[in-house]
Parts: sequence; structure tokens; C-alpha cells
Amino acid sequence: MIRDLTFSVGEYRRRLLLVQELIAARRLDCVILDEPEMMAWLSGYTVSENLWRACVVPASGEPFLLVRKLDTPPAQQRSWMEDIVGFRDWDDPLVTLVDALRDRKIAHKHIGVEFQSNSFTVQRHNRLRALLPGSDVRDLERSAWSLRGCKSAEEIAHMRRAGTLLDSAFQATVREVGSGKSQREVAAAAASAYYKLGFDDGFVGPLNVGSGWDSLHGFLEERPLVDGDIVHIELLPRLRFYTVRIMRSVIVGRATDEQRAAAETLISLQDQQIAALRPGALAADVDRIVREGVVAAGLRDTYDNITGYTLGVAPLVSQHTSDLYRCFTPRSDWMVEEGMVFHMYTSAAGLAMSDSVVVTKTGGERLTKTPRQIFETDAR
Repeated sequence: MIRDLTFSVGEYRRRLLLVQELIAARRLDCVILDEPEMMAWLSGYTVSENLWRACVVPASGEPFLLVRKLDTPPAQQRSWMEDIVGFRDWDDPLVTLVDALRDRKIAHKHIGVEFQSNSFTVQRHNRLRALLPGSDVRDLERSAWSLRGCKSAEEIAHMRRAGTLLDSAFQATVREVGSGKSQREVAAAAASAYYKLGFDDGFVGPLNVGSGWDSLHGFLEERPLVDGDIVHIELLPRLRFYTVRIMRSVIVGRATDEQRAAAETLISLQDQQIAALRPGALAADVDRIVREGVVAAGLRDTYDNITGYTLGVAPLVSQHTSDLYRCFTPRSDWMVEEGMVFHMYTSAAGLAMSDSVVVTKTGGERLTKTPRQIFETDAR
């Protein structure tokens, strides 16, 4: 079988080393990673949890991937890992895992697991402890997620390419907006563009008509679009598990003077925020630029949501639509670092603006290059 890897083997081994350094720092013998984000990041492959699956990393030596035998061929194609353990659909995967640990003579007195994982249920935790009564199962406390925060040169190049493709998908989507069109026709144009451009799937993202800042997560309506509608387009495609994102507003017809003024304010504030994304900046200070600026401008009475969050690995099979482990709020006490990538977004007066942004030495750089403006169907 010919392998089809997203990144070089050297890149994946760099990630393995980071995990093993974490294992040493937390004085563990091995870790079990069963969240789809961590599995995809480390192994290059993940799959839905019809049956439990995981990636196991020892303190030293080679990791192994545990999946259904049905899933071993695609795992062998997309993962750099040589050791892939398959189990039959009627087998207990935890028993298979314990047998694999013993067969490989992997020490397991102290095992690290992410207790916040949606896959590592209380039942599985208890079952693992019963199978390994002499082992201590410890919480990783999200420490493994921090390893994914700063992107490598290969990751940034990959996400930069995804940003370019996303700009093309947005253009195809906005061309479909018009009076008399259905919202489903607009969504269909986005999904079609995803597949044609090479994205993983056709999951579009929030696309709806709204008038307030809190309409971003609305639903498709069945009625046709009419003049004056504000079509909110948020595209969330995935390229080999990695997501880039963009939000823009499209006015059916022409924008009002008030809408133009509001858009100019939002764009100006967010431009300042993106420029402030420098290594060493306090996340709460970056957040404040947009949060307080929008309220001070009278565009919102309160600003109750975040102003940005981490981008990177986001498989469709994850329960997390967005990675909020590192996000921008008034209480964010972490520092911005070079190589971090964020979805920076803001909204008010029914309008929304966002871009995918990578942190460089001199500030934020947009990976999505679509013009930062209101789009109008009568301005074509």
C-alpha cells in the first residue's frame, strides 16, 4: 500500500518527541490519547468512535495505533506509524490495548489519560483500572493540547494553502446569494466548492439570515432571500483534518449608510487586534481591543462571547466544533506565541467579520485574503 501522508515523517517524529518530553515531565510510563484531535495530530489518522480507538505513546520507543480491523487499511495509508493494532468488532478494545502493552513490554505503572476526553468515559476509566489493578491512571489536565498550540513551518504552509482555497470557496458561495435564492442554494454552492477544491467533506458551517450579533449560530430558513436580508456566511472547511475559517456578511441589495459605518468600525477595531497579535502579548489585552471598542462605539450593549480561538486540527468526528482551549476573553491570562493560529472574529448590528490569522514576529498575518468589507448583491 502506498502511503499518503499529510506531513513528512520528520514532522510527525517531532510531535512524538514533544509527547515523550511531556511524559517525562509528568513522570509517566505512557499515555493513552483517544481524542480525535490528538490522534490526528500525532498519528495522521483518526476515525469516528463507533468503537473505541486510541493512540498509545510509551516514554521511549515507538507508539502504536489501536483501531478496528476494518479501519486498519486507511490507517496504514494515512498514518506514519508502523505499529497498528487491529481488533475484531466483537472484541473488547481495552483488553486488546492491555495485551498490546504487555506484548510490547511497555511499562504502564503510571498512565496518563485526558480525563476531559469525551471518549474516555467513566466506564472506560473503571474498566482500565480493573484490567490493570496495579496501574495508576492520571489526568493529563489538557497538557497534551498545549503541544499543538504553536504550529510548525509545515503546518503553517498547509494552513496557508487551505486559506487560499477557502478564499476561492467563499467567492463561489457569495456569487450564489441573490433575491429569490434559497439559503440552501447558497449552502450547496459552498459544499460543492469544498469538494471541488479538495477539502475533506461538505460540512459548510453556519449560514443563515440574521439581524443581531447573536444570530451567528442560526439555521437555514426555507423562505427565499429578499432585498435587505443580511446573509451571514461562516465557512469552516477542513483540509486533511486542519481547519481554516472566514466570516463575512452579504447584503441582498445594497447596504445602508448605518451598515457601512458599523462595518468600518468593526474592521478598524479588528485590524488593530490582528496587529496586536505579537509574541509576548497578553491574550486579555488583545481581546480588550475589540470587546471594549465595539461597546464604546455603541454597536453592542454588552459583548458576551469570545473574540477569537485556536485553529488547527479539527476532525469532523470531533465533538468540538471549535478549539476553545486557548481563546480570547477578559480572563485569558496566557501569552501569545509565534506560530499560533487563530480564528479572530467579531460581530455587531447583524454584521460579522473574521479571518484565520497566524502570529508572526511582527504581528498577525491573515491566511484568508478575502477583502474585508460588506458584500452587496447589487454591487456586482
